[in-house]
Order: sequence, then C-alpha cells, then structure tokens
Amino acid sequence: MTDFSATSRTATGRLPLRGAPAGGSGPVSRLLSIRRLTGPVARESLAIWVAIAAGMAGAAVGILVFVGRRAPLSGDFSVGTAAGILTAVAAGLACLAGLARSTRTTHQWMIQRHWGWLVADAVGLVVVHASIAVMACLALFRLFQESFTGLTVDGIASTVMLTITGSVAGYLGFNSSARISTRSLSTLLALFMASGMIVSMLLAENPFWWHAFFSELGTGQAGILSFWTFNTTLTVSGLVLTTLSSFITQDLFTWARDRARRGVRKARIGVLRWALFIIGLCMMGAGVVPINFSDPVHSTFIRVLGVVFIVLLASVQLWLPGFPAAVYVGTYLMLGLGILATLLWFPLRYYNLTGFELAMGGVIYAWLVVFIRNLDAVLTEAGLGDRAREDALAEAAEVAEAAESGETAGVGGAQGTGGSGAAARSPALASGSVTRTTPAVQPDGEPAYRGWRVGPGGYTSWP
Repeated sequence: MTDFSATSRTATGRLPLRGAPAGGSGPVSRLLSIRRLTGPVARESLAIWVAIAAGMAGAAVGILVFVGRRAPLSGDFSVGTAAGILTAVAAGLACLAGLARSTRTTHQWMIQRHWGWLVADAVGLVVVHASIAVMACLALFRLFQESFTGLTVDGIASTVMLTITGSVAGYLGFNSSARISTRSLSTLLALFMASGMIVSMLLAENPFWWHAFFSELGTGQAGILSFWTFNTTLTVSGLVLTTLSSFITQDLFTWARDRARRGVRKARIGVLRWALFIIGLCMMGAGVVPINFSDPVHSTFIRVLGVVFIVLLASVQLWLPGFPAAVYVGTYLMLGLGILATLLWFPLRYYNLTGFELAMGGVIYAWLVVFIRNLDAVLTEAGLGDRAREDALAEAAEVAEAAESGETAGVGGAQGTGGSGAAARSPALASGSVTRTTPAVQPDGEPAYRGWRVGPGGYTSWP
C-alpha cells in the first residue's frame, strides 16, 4: 500500500518521479485509490455518512427512552444525561473510524509498529474524544437548563436534541481523528487535561481540598466523582502524551536525517521521544497509584517527571540543534519560571503545594504548545509540513493518472491525443520537463522513515 506520511520535499532539493512501473498498473491504481481516500472531498463525505449514522442512533435512543414522557434538560434522568452518553459513544466510534482511515493512508507508521502500540494509541484517542464530547454536552445542557429554569421537553423535542447532538459528535469525532497531526493532538491533549481538572474541581464535595495539595482530588477525600475524574484524566493524559511523542518523532525524523546528510550537528530526536515517553508513563503511574494508596510510589512518579522535564529543557540545544534562537530563549525562560515557582513554594512559602503544582503544570504545557507550534513552523519552512505532504500526494497522483492514461491509450495515442487528463492540464507535465517528487524519499535515496522502501518506478511501497 502506498504511504504518504512523509513528504517528498526536503530542505535540500527534490527528486524526479519516474513513470509507472513497467508490467502493470497496480502501483498506479493503489496510488490513485490512496489519493481518493485522502482527498478533502472523500474525507468530508465520509464524515457526513458517520454523522448521519450517529444521528439515526440518537433518534432511536430518543424514541425508545423519551417518547410518552417529559424530561428536564439537565439532571438525573434528563435529556442532557442521555445526550452525554450518546455523544461519548458516537465520538468514540467515529474516532475509531477516522483513525482506521488515517492508518491506511497518511499515518501508516502507526500500524508498522507492534500492535500493542496501536491499541494503546487507539484507546487514548477514543477516551479523549469521548470525554471531551461528554463534558461539552453536559455543560451545554446544564447551561440551557440554568437559562430556562424549570423547562421540560416532550419526546419529540428530546429526540430532535439527541439526533442533533449525536450527529455533531460523530462528525467532529471522525474529522478530528481522520486529520490527526502533532499540532491537533497537542491541542486535544491540552483541552482534555484542562477540562478534566476543572471538572474534577467542580465535582469536589470538599470545598477546602486545595488546602492540602492538588492530588487531594484523587484521594477520594474530595468525593468519589472527583476521584475518578481526576485519576482518569491523569492516566489518559499520560497515555496520549506517549502517542504525542511518537507523532513528534515521526515529524522530526526526516528533518534530522537531512541534517545528518548535510554533515551538520546531528539532532538527537530519541532524547525528546524518550523524555516525553517517560513523562507520560509517570503521569499514568501517578493516576493509577493515588497518593492515599501509596505516598512513596506516587511521589516518586512526580519527582521523576519533574527531573526529566528539567533536564530536557536545560539540554535543549544539545539534542535539538538548528532550531530558531527564540525557541532556546523561550525554553530557558520556561525553565526559569519553573525554578521561580519552586522557590515561591519552598523556601519562600508564598503559596502551598497546590499552587506550586498548578504553576508547574502550566509551565509544562505552555512549553509543549510553544515547542509544537515552532516545530510545525520549522517543518513547513523546510517543506516537510502537512501542506507539503498534501501537495506531494497531489503531484504524485497527477503523474500516476497521466501514466495510467498513457498505458490505456498506448504510446502513440498518448503522444498524439494526450490532451486529456493530467497531461492536458499541464503541458509541461506531458513533455516531461517538470520535476516531480517521490513520496517518502530522502535526497540520498533512503526512505524517510524506518521500515519503508522505494519500489520500482519510484513509488513508495509497503514492505
């Protein structure tokens, strides 16, 4: 299967794409099928079908549960409760459908690894999408219930509401996972983490939980709902962070290979990957082992997380050379803010442990967001960003379509009547004077990612 997870364009040049392999149009057909799957029209069409299916499921739930009775918008046995469950299921299943499509097209590296990694990634992404959907839905229905005090709705209105919320959840869930990237995944992670923590605070039955420390929310002393929300958010956030580390590694791998080929200082991408992976594992460990279960184990996870993050920031110029100077300055400023936050907690005692944990969490996620945005900018400037991958795919598909048309019409027919198709749209293409690119190939001929190879005729093939 052809894969376009890596772009063909690099910072040092472009390679010509030769014609279709002799002896059959199989690679050409696969290339065009991938193009049809990855195109925006195909993606939006599939998203609409998913939305229709989710809307039908919502209508069925509304008819079965609410016909013949009136229900409030929010609260126990309300439309909002049913809509929250529905949107969680719809967004989760739609996320799986979009992820299955993504792993067949633009992110085939996800299925190249051991199947356990794919399962972990899928579980994390499904839980994140489902959780965001249910929290947004419950908050929206609660807001409307507070705005229209005492309002109840009949079965028809309830069914319409469930149909709409199910469709929206399915549409957004599919599009989010089908277009997943490093930037979008980091945004989802930050949104999920912030929303989960805020909800766990709002659900806390003990209003003075913050007098102790932030992990008090996960001890059960603040309430059972707060306990499950806090620990689930921490565990899933750690799982998604390990997935994010893989996405960042894949984005940086081609860029690092190009630097190595040009003889400049080598980027050590593995340092970033393993650091984020360890931080994710520590977050998962802190969520699975709350402080009231085992204070030494929980505290060890937090300490290791802090040490790894500090070392990562302090050594950024060693493992990531070649980035803008502003990135390094911003990183050191973040490190300074972290040290200041520590000093304000101890020995200055300006705030308690809860304030320190909030400050450090803000520093970590602020650095991660800024770093990923700059990473995207660097890759885009080097021709390795998402838009470059889409352009390379369109180019390759156009050449493949021209080659397929040439095989159908014959050599003579292609020369004499080649005004149709891609050749007619581009005379330079028909004359062969246009330099085309080879997907997922470095200038030195090596594959852009581990485990891939370039098949006959310059087409990227699956090993």
